[in-house]
Amino acid sequence: MQCNHCQYKESRVLESRPAEGGESIRRRRECLNCKHRFTTYERIEFIPIIVLKKDGTKELFDRSKVLRGMVRACEKTGVFHSRLERLVEEIEGYLQQKPDKEVTSKEIGRFVLAQLKKESEVAYVRFASVYGQFQGVKDFVEALDELQTELETREDQWTTTVLEGSSSF
Repeated sequence: MQCNHCQYKESRVLESRPAEGGESIRRRRECLNCKHRFTTYERIEFIPIIVLKKDGTKELFDRSKVLRGMVRACEKTGVFHSRLERLVEEIEGYLQQKPDKEVTSKEIGRFVLAQLKKESEVAYVRFASVYGQFQGVKDFVEALDELQTELETREDQWTTTVLEGSSSF
């Protein structure tokens, strides 16, 4: 690393620590020539994620769009904004890990639905109504029936687990 004071090309690292919420590494350095101390930041290089839209157009992934949709779906549900920001970070992190940097808007919608289903039934149905382009009451009823079936299945699995666990007394 080149010293910003004397331009000497060698320095030693005095201290390293994560910065910006783990998005970068902060290094405190000392020039081996003039002993000037300076700070550098190393950031992970992210390859942009391209979103393939329904109409065939492409655009860069915009986390604020995802967050806005989730915030609208979660209005008056008790899901905190900070929680939604973490969920968007998880979705974006998952997309960054994928080898293919092109993703359909439909796939992003499925990720959002999966996250909202765990957070709030109301938010899930609200988002599903927009994402799934519900045309009428029938679409809402189908989504609610699917959610109810899943909840009953989970409840049955929990009851079975509890009963099996209690038989060991």
